Formats: sequence, C-alpha cells, structure tokens
Amino acid sequence: MKRTAAAVALLTILVNGAALAQTDERLQPGRSGSLFSGTPEEQAACRPDSTKYCLDEMPDSLRVLACLQQHRTKLRKACLQVLEAHGQ
Repeated sequence: MKRTAAAVALLTILVNGAALAQTDERLQPGRSGSLFSGTPEEQAACRPDSTKYCLDEMPDSLRVLACLQQHRTKLRKACLQVLEAHGQ
C-alpha cells in the first residue's frame, strides 16, 4: 500500500514537472519562429495576458493574436497598446 502511494506520488510529480517544462518552453520569446512574434518588448507587454487567456494557443502566434483580440476588453493597457500599434 505504501509503495503504491509512493509510486502514485512520484508519477504525479513527474507528470506535473513535464507539463511545467512544456509550458516554460512555450513561453520563451521567439520559440515559434514566426514573423508575427513581436519584439521582445511587445512580447513582454502581452505575456501576462497571453498566458492568462491564450496559453492553449501557444506557440502559434496567429492563434494567440486571435485569442487576444477575443479577450480585448480584459487586456492590460500595455498589451492593448501593442495591438493598437499594429492596427489590431
């Protein structure tokens, strides 16, 4: 019984660690290689909003952009300014 509980705990840690590693990789600037990734400053301005509302769309820059547009009324001012600067 104790071995089973320990195995389940270890498996949970490994799965969660792998999920976090994947998430961290998706959040790194420029990972998608897309021309639509934005500058490092623009990415920094929108990172909190994109991770809050659009994490499932990462690293596809076009899907993230569409998601940010869908959540426009909830975006922080800095990210909204980035979108507006690009005519979005």
